Amino acid sequence: MLMGKVSHHQSEHFTLKRANKLHGCTKRPNIIRMALRLLALLSSLLFAFSAYNSDIEGPYPISLVVYNSLADVKNLTFNTHIAYRGILLGAMRKIQNTTDAFTFHITDTLDYGPYLVSVNGVAGNDNERTYWELLSKLENGTIIRPDVGVGCYIPNPNDTVILKFTKW
Repeated sequence: MLMGKVSHHQSEHFTLKRANKLHGCTKRPNIIRMALRLLALLSSLLFAFSAYNSDIEGPYPISLVVYNSLADVKNLTFNTHIAYRGILLGAMRKIQNTTDAFTFHITDTLDYGPYLVSVNGVAGNDNERTYWELLSKLENGTIIRPDVGVGCYIPNPNDTVILKFTKW
C-alpha cells in the first residue's frame, strides 16, 4: 500500500469531516446557510411588497351610482372615501349618514350575509322579478359583476360602484 504525505490542510479537512460524521453534521452547515439566505430573501421581498403598497393604505375615493333601469328617473352619483380594504357596505352607510338623497335597506341572512333589499324606497319584488344588481366600473373602464354582495365587496381605488335596479 502506498502512503503519501498528507498536507496540513488535507489533514484538517479529514479531521473536520470525521468529527462532523460522528456528530451527524455532514450537511447541516450548508442547510443552515441556505435557510439563512432564504430567510434574508423572503424578508427583503416582504419589505419591498409592503413599501410598494404603502401608498394606498389610507382612505381612497370611490363613487356610487344609483341607476334604475326600469323607470325614467335621473341617476344619482355619490362620492366618498373608503377605508383601505374597506367593504362597500361601510361606504354606503357613510353616504347615507351624510345625505338625505341616499337611503337603503338590507336584510341579514344567515347563509349569505347582508342582502340589499331597497335603495331610495325602491325595493326588489319576486313577483315582478326585480332586484338591485351590484356592478362595479373599474378604473380601466371595465364593468364587472362581483361574485359577492355589498357586505363583502371591497372596491378598488377610483372604482364606480353601480347599484342597478333591474329584472332577472
